Amino acid sequence: MLKRLLLTALAFTFAFGVSYADQSGKKIIIPVNATSPTSGKQMFTSYCAPCHGVDGRGHGPAAVALKVQPADLTGLNQKNHGKFPDTHIVAVLQFGAEVPAHGTAEMPVWGPILGHMNTNNLQAKQLRISNLSRYLESIQTK
Repeated sequence: MLKRLLLTALAFTFAFGVSYADQSGKKIIIPVNATSPTSGKQMFTSYCAPCHGVDGRGHGPAAVALKVQPADLTGLNQKNHGKFPDTHIVAVLQFGAEVPAHGTAEMPVWGPILGHMNTNNLQAKQLRISNLSRYLESIQTK
């Protein structure tokens, strides 16, 4: 009887410890305001800054809840031999990226919004992606 009770207590303690350590299942709710498809900066501030920070360096207020620190988006030129990887950025914005911080391919904030936004108007969706990509290019460190 004591052995069974001890094993039950040990199993409970283990299960509690694992569930406490695994915070990846938690969702962070970030209020998002409507933005103009013509303003890359406004979209970045609403959709990207919660994780990547207002300055794009990866230190946004929601970053602490992610498994991996968000990318420093100001150093994309440096990582690509001085050239902004516009094709890659457009692909990430449109289709997402498999990175451990996200858990899924889509960006935690941007992905669901873009996926449901302008579903009948591909031009508006492309305008958003293009303007956000241009804004990211404008914040690159020299």
